[in-house]
Amino acid sequence: MLYTPTPDSLYHPPSTHIDPLGYGKVAIVTGCASGIGLSVTQLLLSHQFSVCGLDISEFDYNLLRVEDHGRFHFHRGDLTEPGVPEDGVRISRQSFGGRIDVLINVAGILDNFSSADGITPEIWSKVLATNLTVPVMMMRSVLPYMKERKEGVIINVASTAATSGAVAGIAYTASKHGLLGATKNVAWRFRNEGIRCNAVLPGAIDTSIGKTIATASGKNGLDPEAYALVEPVHALQALPSDSTPTITPLEVAKTIIFLVSDQARTINGVSLPVDKAWGVV
Repeated sequence: MLYTPTPDSLYHPPSTHIDPLGYGKVAIVTGCASGIGLSVTQLLLSHQFSVCGLDISEFDYNLLRVEDHGRFHFHRGDLTEPGVPEDGVRISRQSFGGRIDVLINVAGILDNFSSADGITPEIWSKVLATNLTVPVMMMRSVLPYMKERKEGVIINVASTAATSGAVAGIAYTASKHGLLGATKNVAWRFRNEGIRCNAVLPGAIDTSIGKTIATASGKNGLDPEAYALVEPVHALQALPSDSTPTITPLEVAKTIIFLVSDQARTINGVSLPVDKAWGVV
């Protein structure tokens, strides 16, 4: 255990080289090839988890320690395609002895900041499929195995846009609001079966929003009029200073690891911001 069971007993930390957090356990991470997903993968492996990483992009094994390669299996695929989430879970079970202890849904995409008057059916469908349908299908695929073992942890990476209507377009905002609803539903439904489901709400990560916006302008149909209305809200956080440094993917990953650990064993159904108080505005 990573906590003291009773406050009046002396806690003796483990004197073994085996990490009690992840030794013998298996985690699935979507969006593992970059950003938060990559940081989560690296951190899980450092805690001796076996990790099955899923991503639509290729994975660079040079970003992992050589000693961790044996506990990592990568499967490339488009999780929005029918059957691919189920394939990812099946491959994970085949690779690591059948058990699934943790699912971390990280994979997600931004929209073009359009609201209801400018959103196209193509962008709406793609964003909702990636940001909401995929996490739900991943949860659907792992829950039978977690229920069978009477334990499991699911972490969904949402966004400040999950509780605010002023930081993204309608598709991204709706998808992340929906992901919070799905998180709460799963947490309540399986609370008595040893399964916890929580969400983290990252703010702007290393100015990635700004980089994405700059890249998308004129190329992927960025809605400049709609973005002009949310830009002042982004400026409240996305501009770093000496006193308020940018949020890194590793900091979000550390929060996820806390929620995975036994230290958070009574935390279920929460939406935890990692945003330097941006979400209180």
